[in-house]
Amino acid sequence: MSHAVNEVPLTLEGRPPKTLGVLDQGALWANLGVSLLGFSGAMFLLDPLGNAPLSLGAALLAAVVGSLIGTAMVGLSAIPGTQTGQPAMVLLRGLFGARISYVPTVLNVVQMLGWGAFELWVIAKAASAIFGGVPYQVWVIVAGVLTTALTIWPLGSIRLLRRYVTVGVIVSMLWFAWFFLSDAPVHAGGSWTAFAPAVDYVIALSVSWVPMAADFARHSRSSRAAFTGVVGGYTLAQVACLGLGVYAVAIAGAAAVGADSTSVFGPFVAVPVGALFFGILVLRETDQSFANVYSTTVSLQNLMPRVDRRAFSAAIGVLTVAIALVVDVTSYGAFLSVIGAVFVPMFAVLAVDYFVLGGASRWNTGEDAPSRWSMLVPWGLGFLAYWLTTSSLTVEGWDALWASVREAIGFTRQPWMNGALGAALVAGLVTLAVGWPRRRRAAGSEPGSEAARAGRSG
Repeated sequence: MSHAVNEVPLTLEGRPPKTLGVLDQGALWANLGVSLLGFSGAMFLLDPLGNAPLSLGAALLAAVVGSLIGTAMVGLSAIPGTQTGQPAMVLLRGLFGARISYVPTVLNVVQMLGWGAFELWVIAKAASAIFGGVPYQVWVIVAGVLTTALTIWPLGSIRLLRRYVTVGVIVSMLWFAWFFLSDAPVHAGGSWTAFAPAVDYVIALSVSWVPMAADFARHSRSSRAAFTGVVGGYTLAQVACLGLGVYAVAIAGAAAVGADSTSVFGPFVAVPVGALFFGILVLRETDQSFANVYSTTVSLQNLMPRVDRRAFSAAIGVLTVAIALVVDVTSYGAFLSVIGAVFVPMFAVLAVDYFVLGGASRWNTGEDAPSRWSMLVPWGLGFLAYWLTTSSLTVEGWDALWASVREAIGFTRQPWMNGALGAALVAGLVTLAVGWPRRRRAAGSEPGSEAARAGRSG
């Protein structure tokens, strides 16, 4: 069932059209990689620990390394969506079973609501930097209405991005880069002490999209188009976005941005014709909120597969606006750390089971998919490994808890340790340990296996 030709079906029972090529995917992910939150969150990249600023070279390298690692994870998580035609949370039925998949689905709905609210907040703040006389609440509501409208025709919105919006974004970014590289003061001093947590921050920016990559990749014409679009488009755009943010912080002043993250928008508006080009980036930011609201919608369809997604979109749009009116974006860095801790190890479990242990040939995304409780073990251990190895700061009580856990087990965190990589490594290795014996038993029970063994013994 579909309400329009070449559009997303209204329920999970409809057949997803395969209409997105590599240019569509690349344009989508390039636009998602350019985020006003990336500009306002540049301080987390420059000084993730709050007391050990990075040198310019260290910050830019952390942006490149973190983006490549994170987008590789997102790109790999997109491939099963292309191959099965299922959205991300429905894919998890094959990993955990239908009923257990409800747990990560609820977590994903919560984090997508948070992301959507953050995006409406930053759109409203950025619009206020251009048009100071309009109340913040008005911009939130306007952005929320536009976001909800885009989710009704998601594939049409992606094609619109490719044809019209992407060119404007590229021109705007080049315009600001020209002036920032000329006007920004020389970034002197700093060190490499906080390089690992800076990489953690950038990885978290990227992998926050892991739980929604398949939502769009399911409409890709090929796995290669989906993977290339994610890694190529998002990596280039995010590195450029973070780089501009670093220079904008230098122009606005680290102290001013530390006190009010939205003051980083000032340098953009201040350059010649800056209000026009910054306005293009503000308007484009609605693709971020659109992606989050749409993915919240299809995530809820994992719980209620026969509900019309338009009804979900309208309800989620209203709820996101309500949250944005009261949201406190000062918790942005902690929010990213929590996302990384939950979804990086989950991605690692899925990747190993699907690509290494032969899951692609037996992936069951039906409503009757049996529970696989054993897959919760590597996910949980990966979550623990994240907090044991990360240097990122969240809230005082939570950080103190993990400091006491390290002390109790005699574990000393080294400066080079990275929470995202530690979580992925532990979750992946445990998944192998849990799944490899089962795969060997399954291979031994396949038809012809006894004859093959007899032939070898003879």
